[in-house]
Amino acid sequence: MKFRLSLVTRWSALVGTLLAVGIIIALALDHLLPGRPLAVLGICLLCVVPISIITLRSQVQPILSLFRALEGTVTSYRDGDFSFSLHWPQNDELSDLIAAHNALGEVLREQRLDLVQRELLLDTMVQNTPVAMLLVTEPPGAAGRVIVYANVAARQLLFEGHKLEGHALHDVLQKTPALVEALARGGDGLFTAGDGEEEEVYHLARRNFSLNGRRHELLLLRQLTAELRRQEVQTWKKVIRVISHELNNSLAPLASLAHSGAELVRRGQTERLPQILQTIGERTRHLESFILGYARFAKLPAPRLETIAWADFVAGLAGQVAFRLGGELPESPAHIDRAQMEQALLNLLKNAHESGSRPEDVELHVRRVQDVVRIDVFDRGTGMNDAVLTNALVPFYSTKRSGTGLGLALAREIAEAHGGRITLGNREGGGLAVTLILPA
Repeated sequence: MKFRLSLVTRWSALVGTLLAVGIIIALALDHLLPGRPLAVLGICLLCVVPISIITLRSQVQPILSLFRALEGTVTSYRDGDFSFSLHWPQNDELSDLIAAHNALGEVLREQRLDLVQRELLLDTMVQNTPVAMLLVTEPPGAAGRVIVYANVAARQLLFEGHKLEGHALHDVLQKTPALVEALARGGDGLFTAGDGEEEEVYHLARRNFSLNGRRHELLLLRQLTAELRRQEVQTWKKVIRVISHELNNSLAPLASLAHSGAELVRRGQTERLPQILQTIGERTRHLESFILGYARFAKLPAPRLETIAWADFVAGLAGQVAFRLGGELPESPAHIDRAQMEQALLNLLKNAHESGSRPEDVELHVRRVQDVVRIDVFDRGTGMNDAVLTNALVPFYSTKRSGTGLGLALAREIAEAHGGRITLGNREGGGLAVTLILPA
């Protein structure tokens, strides 16, 4: 173990040694030049001062060099260069300072290496993702927004693989007017580009944030054509299965009843004909309502928003289906398509009555929560298991024997057309809670 000698001890020993040398010289001179104190003092100073200066300079010079080295490494650290380290041969307080300085440099080097590896990993992921990514901002004095980052997918999609950074967003998007229109609409959404067989469907997502004190916007473009086509095929298959099943369930009895009626007419036994014709009429009306339900779901128009007092709207609902109103209605009026929202809530309230719940346990709550309106329909029926909850909002899915699977799907379609959403969940103590969340 190296012997430790502190700065205070070392400098105290140095000063003591210089004083001792001065005293010895003074005593020797006093012996050689008795009775001449001024001469002794002058000669002593001429001897001791140069020796002290040379000695102190030899001790201070390495420390000054160390301070200059520390200043240089700190400047390098400030510039992001952490490759320097220092050495101090003495075992004193300065050696502790240099050890702490070198440890700091090692930590900064490890952090820089880790940061570089993370940046490399993130850049690799971003560059190889199939989602086109654009980061845009509006620099001071610029005429429009400028692209500051783009991945490979964005370059291939918008600029034939060339570099996009530094180009004006407006100039880059001149060849894609569909994307310009999607950006002008604001928010996230789908848009199509191309015509005929070359038509492609994209999803545009937009996120705003501040970076280095400047507003930036991240644009994410994802091509959904293949996924939507696969989903479309699956949906058509399901629609065809449901329609075929319903038609067979109605046409087979109709054919059998028609044959029975013809046979009774042939035999002259017409007393059962009214019953057969009544059954044929009921099945025909059921089939008609089934087809009209599908047509209504497929032809849902865009909502025509109007301002309506919640009290008037709820009173109209109460005239068509029984329910108990819970809580106070919002004072601010609703901005909805009255016919569509009425249809959606009628479906939800009728489902609540058909769930096995007592009529007095069917409740409607309308309340405003911050910037949304929350409409809850509660019942105390049998609720739903996990499988039914997962598929309840899927079109044509139904657990009812005579259900079409369009009630909840139509309610979801109407909610989403209003910019909202619908959620389902079982209630504690039994029953179901269906919630429509709409922008206020």
